[in-house]
Amino acid sequence: MIKEIEIVCPPGQQEDEVALIKIAATALHIPAQKISALKILKRSIDARGRKVVYRMQVQVFVDEAYVPETFTVKYPDVKTGKPVIIIGAGPAGLFAALQCIEMGLKPIIVERGKDVKQRRRDLANINKQGVVNPESNYCFGEGGAGTYSDGKLYTRSTKRGDVNAVLKTFVAHGATEDILIDARPHIGTNKLPQIITSIKDSILNAGGEVFFDAKVTGLLVEFGKIKGIALESGNKLMADAVILATGHSARDIFEMLHHQNILIEAKPFALGVRIEHPQEVIDQAQYHCELRGPDLPPSYYNLVEQVDSRGVFSFCMCPGGIIAPCATAAEEIVVNGWSPSKRNNPFANSGTVVQINSEDVKGDMTDPLRMLRFQQQIESAAFKAGGGRLVAPAQRMIDFAENRLSASLPVNSYLPGTNSVELKEILPGWINERLRKALPAFGKKMKGYYTNEAILVGVESRTSSPVKVPRDKETLQHPQVAGLFPCGEGAGYAGGIISAAIDGINCAIAASKI
Repeated sequence: MIKEIEIVCPPGQQEDEVALIKIAATALHIPAQKISALKILKRSIDARGRKVVYRMQVQVFVDEAYVPETFTVKYPDVKTGKPVIIIGAGPAGLFAALQCIEMGLKPIIVERGKDVKQRRRDLANINKQGVVNPESNYCFGEGGAGTYSDGKLYTRSTKRGDVNAVLKTFVAHGATEDILIDARPHIGTNKLPQIITSIKDSILNAGGEVFFDAKVTGLLVEFGKIKGIALESGNKLMADAVILATGHSARDIFEMLHHQNILIEAKPFALGVRIEHPQEVIDQAQYHCELRGPDLPPSYYNLVEQVDSRGVFSFCMCPGGIIAPCATAAEEIVVNGWSPSKRNNPFANSGTVVQINSEDVKGDMTDPLRMLRFQQQIESAAFKAGGGRLVAPAQRMIDFAENRLSASLPVNSYLPGTNSVELKEILPGWINERLRKALPAFGKKMKGYYTNEAILVGVESRTSSPVKVPRDKETLQHPQVAGLFPCGEGAGYAGGIISAAIDGINCAIAASKI
């Protein structure tokens, strides 16, 4: 007999099978000896009360053998299969490729950046020298933006596809099984590169192709149908289906589409700053303690406030994390956050942003690149305020809220360095004012949050794509170009690793039907 129940345990017992079986036996009013095994289905931390506990949904095997699930990868040979070109090797592109293989199609991935190993050198130059390689950085390269900026797998996109299937694919390629049960699954920047390489190896071993340093400069379209792509090298690749999965920062792709008169649209996004606290401040607030114990992970938070009829919210929160320089071109500042798998750095950071609607940005309302230009202007202003070499403009939290230049800045995790600046000189007034009002309100919701120990680093501007590439809801094809499948974050249809992977799968299924 198998029973599914919820159990609660104190920190320290969440991985102790003997202790969990005793708790389950008590809940079921049976002897512990009758339980042959216990399988955790979901696990989360409940810190709402004074005592922090783990809540678990578990399967209890009573007088019945338990056979552990195995995770293996076996794909068919598609060397001679019908080709599908996939532009971009981020999660949308990689999972589109795996789905193509499962259906007998041959994926051909073209990626402008480098593989994960070679990307490391360019990231070192960004952090240490303040020099950006526009083709290989935190956003471009094998695995996409998520590879070196965290690997958070939390998603609300459960209706778009099989989230668990995506997580199991990660496990089959080297991720721990914890991601299948944790409420907020997380791989970690230190582990994700090896998993991405394993996925690439699966694609190659099945007969797919992956090309790095392969920048797309044009789509080959005849009579409203896709025929292939043109590369910067002068080469052309031909196929009747092209999945466009280039991510939210491939501005030249948006320019290319616009130049070729392929319909794109301006899209709302959010913009603000990345806020960093000492991790112990967040732990004290969330766990109601002076010092977090060894059996609890670094705590996270999620904050939202309506200010002047507009949402101000935390985004991409990184416990035990690091603020990273994520510019994709010279003379711009873009910040993001990431955490290693253990989340053991002394700081916690989160994007804190204001929603931007189309009417907020002045200019030609018919220009589909209007929001992108606005994004560029803010990033350029941040670069100038920082003083060069990717030094970022920054301000202490209370100083920012009270319109005061910070006399000094706290030690922080942003490696290129920070420069004390009044951020109101960079942020548009309506964004600045909403942030100023939201921070004290956040402090009322979370004790200790509103403090001058926290630093605001500008600017958090790549929350989502400022451009949408439209597609038909049923066929997922571009309304003007048959066989072109806009996909993932860059096209405006995803907001993280899992949702991008699911969208890649859906686009591959759609591509198989043409």
